[in-house]
Amino acid sequence: MKFLLVHNYYQNPGGEDQVFSDECALLEAHGHDVIRYTVHNDSMNGMGSFEMARRTLWNPRSYAELRALVRRERPVLMHCANTFPLVSPAAYYAAHAEGAAVVQTLHNYRLLCPNALFLRDGRVCEDCLGKFVPWPAIQHGCYRGSRSASTAVAGLLAAHRAIGTWRHQVDRFIALSDFARRKFIAGGFPAERLVVKSNFVSTDTGPGPGRGGYAVCIGRLSEEKGIQTLLAAWARMKSLVPLKIIGDGPLAEQVRAAAAQDSAIEWLGQRPFDEVQTIIGDAACLIAPSVCYEGALPRTIIEAFCQGTPVVASSLGAMAELVEPGHTGWLFEPGNSTALAEAVTDLLSRPDRLAVMRARARAEFESRYTARDNYQRLMTIYADALRARNNHAAAEACAIQQPLPRTDAAATTSCLHAVPER
Repeated sequence: MKFLLVHNYYQNPGGEDQVFSDECALLEAHGHDVIRYTVHNDSMNGMGSFEMARRTLWNPRSYAELRALVRRERPVLMHCANTFPLVSPAAYYAAHAEGAAVVQTLHNYRLLCPNALFLRDGRVCEDCLGKFVPWPAIQHGCYRGSRSASTAVAGLLAAHRAIGTWRHQVDRFIALSDFARRKFIAGGFPAERLVVKSNFVSTDTGPGPGRGGYAVCIGRLSEEKGIQTLLAAWARMKSLVPLKIIGDGPLAEQVRAAAAQDSAIEWLGQRPFDEVQTIIGDAACLIAPSVCYEGALPRTIIEAFCQGTPVVASSLGAMAELVEPGHTGWLFEPGNSTALAEAVTDLLSRPDRLAVMRARARAEFESRYTARDNYQRLMTIYADALRARNNHAAAEACAIQQPLPRTDAAATTSCLHAVPER
């Protein structure tokens, strides 16, 4: 089969980019034809605020290009990883206009919260959840600290709610965790179109040895990632446990200063994926100290489970769903550096229990996060989306060719069944 995969790259590389690449490769490995349509936020440089807001709401160029691409290549389905801000929801209308089904993965909470994190002033904030117009985000300038930019994103969300884009133009939404699915339902998204499929690790090299005796933390060095909580916890432990930090970001100088003062802390900056996997595999545990919901599903936790590495995580969002305390790791109160220090110290003080956790973490990966299982789940979702699109097209054809009384349900059902699946 032929599929169109769509992605808008942010200026800072992230996990969504890796998932997009992995899913393209996964489909191609199973013999499917994959067409890629991508844009990059670097093209925003020099773009005026009005033009940026206009394209975020509806990008006519993306609409024209995608409609022409679908008409020419005839993919049966378009799967969007990210459409914000340059592709825009116009993509859905373009695909439907040419008869292709539409699937959208919900990698973050952007369609519920303009800053995509449910975070304000260092704390979880759900003030915009369920509101037709997310006015609190405008009031607080939640998107990039700007009220005008926040107004543009809030306008995008309100306008497309008003015209029914989320309800009618996407055949299936993929939530990455049960927690995320519940949030989107609470935000007004149609439950019957929301399905759960986690991310996966494309290259499984088997469990790591776990003999390094250190903890590792990977991700953007920013406030929402809990970096300050992490550094405060290590200050309390007084160099008892080595810590490797991988990543870069606005709090890089704080990390650099902490590493200079504490010989147990090593900041490695950005590292290639293969090297990161090796470091995770030899770690005693991975730390996920975020003070936000951490997107819809933290990819680093799955990567840790692949290596058989237990995870110590904040008890927030999907992290609390993924990590089973005492089984595949430990949970601690978000922002509580004392609780984090105690959890890590306790975990590493029991080598026998740590060995059992490593086996359980690996088993969790094998049961839920392999490429094989992910492909099967993705194909099921695609089939559901295609059926939904075909049924919708059949209903429209019935209405045009032979208008029926509202009460003639049997005739409507007969017409739907008469149309073969695409």
